[in-house]
Amino acid sequence: MSDPKNNTCDEQVFDSFFKSHAKLLRSYLYYKFGDLDQAEDMVQDSFIKLWNNCTKVPLEKAKSYVFTVATNMGISNTRHQKVKFKYHNFITQCKSDSTNESPEFIILEKEFMEKLQNAIADLPERQREVFLLSRIDKKTYKEIAALSDVSVKAIEKLMHKALISLRAKIGNI
Repeated sequence: MSDPKNNTCDEQVFDSFFKSHAKLLRSYLYYKFGDLDQAEDMVQDSFIKLWNNCTKVPLEKAKSYVFTVATNMGISNTRHQKVKFKYHNFITQCKSDSTNESPEFIILEKEFMEKLQNAIADLPERQREVFLLSRIDKKTYKEIAALSDVSVKAIEKLMHKALISLRAKIGNI
């Protein structure tokens, strides 16, 4: 074998690779398929598959490999049942911690958050994925394009459509 620093089968290299890519892969799968438990399972399964095939997958192709394997697993799971996106973390993140708001404000805020949650859930899968990667994970369009293996222009169009849809359902924010 060549340079041990680039050997996917080296435990330290693999461990470092896992630590630097697992969280992003989990977020990507969560936004794409809408199930956090499923996303975590697919991340683990993808990295197990990488480890089992480490002699065939060079380190420079490992990221693409685990993303492709995980995406294919998600597509297979989706064929068996339609997933409903859960926004518990999204809503928690969006809520303010202040308690000195009026009861009317708190009720309006709750109604708005429910409306927003439903509007995001109703977005087509690709638009929802792009919207959440951009707005929640703060990824650039270029980073999202690389993850999705499409052009930046395609990401811009998906984001534009997502924003139009959200504005139509909840008004200008």
